[in-house]
Amino acid sequence: MNWAKAAKTLVPVLIILAVAGIWLLKNSQNGSNGAGSPGVEDSNPGFALHVTEKINLEELRSYGIPIVIDFGADSCIPCKEMAPVLRQLNEELRGEAIVKFVDVWKYPSLVEGYPVSVIPTQVFIDSNGKPYMPKDPDSLGLKMYSTKDTNEHVFTTHEGGLTRDQLLWVLEEMGLER
Repeated sequence: MNWAKAAKTLVPVLIILAVAGIWLLKNSQNGSNGAGSPGVEDSNPGFALHVTEKINLEELRSYGIPIVIDFGADSCIPCKEMAPVLRQLNEELRGEAIVKFVDVWKYPSLVEGYPVSVIPTQVFIDSNGKPYMPKDPDSLGLKMYSTKDTNEHVFTTHEGGLTRDQLLWVLEEMGLER
C-alpha cells in the first residue's frame, strides 16, 4: 500500500519535472545564436519571425532598419516555399532588418489595416520607417498604395512568392547595411 501512495505522489511530480525540463531545453535552444547586432536580444519580440499579436509598427520603425512583413499561411504552397527563406533571413539579419510572418488563417484579425487580398503578400517599410519607395516598382511587380484624400504613400507590397535574392535586393534598396 505504501508503494501505491508513493506512486500517486511521484507520478505527478515526475510529469511536472519532465514538462519543466522540456520547456527549459526548448527555451535554451531559442536563445542567442550569435547572429545580428550587439545589443539586440534574440528574445526581443520585435525580432521574432512568427507574429501572433497585433504588430506595433511604431515600435518596429523605432529600430531604424528595414522591415518586411509577409502575410501568408502555413498551409499555402507558395507560402511554404518562402518559409525557409523568411526563417533564414530573420536569423541572419537579426538587428539589421526585421523579417516577420503573419499566418492570416490562424490570426485573421492581424491582417486588418494592411492591403492584403492574396497570400503571400509582403509589406515593405524602409529603414527610415516610411513605406518603401522603389526606384523601379515594376521590376518585381510591386504595388504602391496611397490615401485617396491626400495621396500620401502608405504601403508598398508584393503579391506572391519572392526568392532570397529578391528579398535581399529589396532589403538593400530599403537601407539594409551589410
